[in-house]
Parts: sequence; C-alpha cells; structure tokens
Amino acid sequence: MKLRDKIGAWIFLLGVVLAVISGIFTVSNSIVFALLVLVGILVGFLNVTGKESSKFLLAGAVLVIVSYMGQSAISAFSTITIGPLTIGTMITGILNALLILSVPAVIIVALKSIVNIAKN
Repeated sequence: MKLRDKIGAWIFLLGVVLAVISGIFTVSNSIVFALLVLVGILVGFLNVTGKESSKFLLAGAVLVIVSYMGQSAISAFSTITIGPLTIGTMITGILNALLILSVPAVIIVALKSIVNIAKN
C-alpha cells in the first residue's frame, strides 16, 4: 500500500469519526462543517483511482441519497431520549454530517471521471 493510499484512508476514517461525533453531540459548528467539507475534498482526490471510481460513485450516490432521505424518516424517533440526547436528533445529526463529508468527495470523483472520459 502506497503512502498516499494510507494517508487517504486515515483522512477518510478521520472524517467518518468526526461526522459521527459531531452528529452524536449535535455540533452544528461551521468550523466542523468546513472541516468535513475539506476532508471530503481530500478523500475525493486521494482515495479514489480510475478503476475504483465507478464503485465509489455508486456507493457515494447511495450514501448521499440515504443520508438525505433518512433524515426525515428518522425524525419519528425524536421522542426517544438517552439522558439529554434524543435518538432522532443524534441520528439525524450523524446523517447530516456524513452528507456534508460525502458530497464533496462524490463531486470530485465525478468530475475526475468526466475528465477521464473526455480524454478518451
């Protein structure tokens, strides 16, 4: 595994952990969201090669759709609480943060794929 691949994998893992933590604690800080966008851009540039792009785009599209649509479906759990936190709010926050992380990565990979198609 190349150093670039290792760095990309760690950046992606960092982004997912940050998304989950910010979602659980319902952190809606613009700095956290900007960091998630930056991590998503880095993931799009570092993690996905030409051969992997179609799989990544399919998985990314599914993640974006499910994260977006799941936010409204999960609101049914808004009355269930664990201490000061509500389950629906936590899951909605996680899905929103994953959306903020994955959209830039999917856009970057899609643009890279379009450029590669145009070259050929």
